[in-house]
Amino acid sequence: MRKSFTGFVTGVTVLTMFSGVAAAYDFSADVVSTQNKTEMKGKIFVSGDRSRMEMKDMAIIVRGDKKVSWVLMNDQKMYMENPITPGSVPVEKDPSQVEKVVVGKEKVDGKPATKYKVTLESGKQKTVVYQWFLDDSGFPVKSAALDGSWSNEFKNMKSGAQPASLFEIPAGFQKFSMPAMPSMPAAPSGAGGE
Repeated sequence: MRKSFTGFVTGVTVLTMFSGVAAAYDFSADVVSTQNKTEMKGKIFVSGDRSRMEMKDMAIIVRGDKKVSWVLMNDQKMYMENPITPGSVPVEKDPSQVEKVVVGKEKVDGKPATKYKVTLESGKQKTVVYQWFLDDSGFPVKSAALDGSWSNEFKNMKSGAQPASLFEIPAGFQKFSMPAMPSMPAAPSGAGGE
């Protein structure tokens, strides 16, 4: 389960990063995610600013209109809700992007694409990744760590309207919240010796 969840979190990152660009498209595609040489496959559905990614017994719905994402745990009929954070806008327009450098041309899923080295900055933290954008549409179809430790790729893309029900919490699902951590008692004033 740990490997599955880690790979899924990687998928969430790429999904939210792509959701802004994807807003111009209605499509479905296969998603292939690798994490430390472990491959996971899933499906993605996009309609406007709404996205859904499915892997194994979990799904993530990103609702740009509500500025929220839901992680569905299908076996437990539960879901977690999270606000959409920075990085959910297109990389080309992301205010955290500080540099985007062309690396070269490659084919992704048989289609010509341009590979970029993209540097993102949030506060004092910098992240550098590779990203591939299709030459014909500018759509981001792949992202990867510089060291190759993870990657995410869309394959077998099919354009077309997607059912609205894919982007709603299913009936009977209960909201799950992480329990709050117990707070530490405050140290008495004057503690620590004099």
